[in-house]
Amino acid sequence: MENYVIKIISSEYSGQRLDTVIAKLFPDFSRSKLKNWLDGGSIFVNDIPLQKPSKKVVGGEEIRILVIEEKIITSEPQNIPFEVIEETNNFLIVNKKAGMVVHPGAGNHQNTLLNALLFKFPELENLPRAGIIHRLDKETSGLMIIARNQKSYKNLSEQISERTVKRTYQAFVVGNISRSGRIEEPIGRHPRNRQKQAVTEKGKYALTKYSVAKKYGNYTHLEVNLETGRTHQIRVHLSHIGFPLIGDVLYGRKKRFAKSTNSDLREVIERFPRQALHASNLSFKGVEDNKEVSFLSPLPEDILNLEENLENLT
Repeated sequence: MENYVIKIISSEYSGQRLDTVIAKLFPDFSRSKLKNWLDGGSIFVNDIPLQKPSKKVVGGEEIRILVIEEKIITSEPQNIPFEVIEETNNFLIVNKKAGMVVHPGAGNHQNTLLNALLFKFPELENLPRAGIIHRLDKETSGLMIIARNQKSYKNLSEQISERTVKRTYQAFVVGNISRSGRIEEPIGRHPRNRQKQAVTEKGKYALTKYSVAKKYGNYTHLEVNLETGRTHQIRVHLSHIGFPLIGDVLYGRKKRFAKSTNSDLREVIERFPRQALHASNLSFKGVEDNKEVSFLSPLPEDILNLEENLENLT
């Protein structure tokens, strides 16, 4: 798909390099994309292809860019139901259910959130990963941001990188945690199990903060805030300090039950089908006005039932 965008250079830029001014005039496009278009002869100054990007600006020049949008997504659109709790011109807020994979990968080429997005919002095929800004594990439920255009994709991706997006999770763990805390340990690939992540000296910086929401005997409901976004971060960090998520078979296999857990509660936990983790709160700065927007997703039914059983059986 091709279209032109046109802007006139103001005299205030007089004396600056053309390539520098063009980057300022078209902030929605990355510098690498602008360079590709420049190299391909798609940027014009007064209808002449730009040849010398170091040339100084006078003022009044017309800059015309032939925007070539290639279809980035090759995945198949699929009519899969999913919940959208907010829809604007710039972003969607999706409430992902547990069991849904976010985007295709090894062993999961279809029936993902990405396939569902492409069916309901076909224009997302022109964005990287169909506008998906961040991800949740397959068995984690809750809120996700989806960008709807190049400008919002760039803006929201930068907010994620700059750690200004606030993400709060509800986590139910095995063990009695008495007070709030923080886990500041690097996370990287597990040295022996390629399916797992682990705290390792060679890993990337990771910071998780948590506070106690409620105690149920030797089980605890935590509110967890992600300061970074490493793969499986909450699961790895909580397991590392000895408090794995209820139902987490990958990171909590050695500690499925707390001490003195009665047979009825053991049965409930054994039947619980996933890790007890829900992305409940999400806030970030609006793309147009820079004002903070916030969204909330209540606990899903399966975790509510787990919470009720913890209340009644401990």
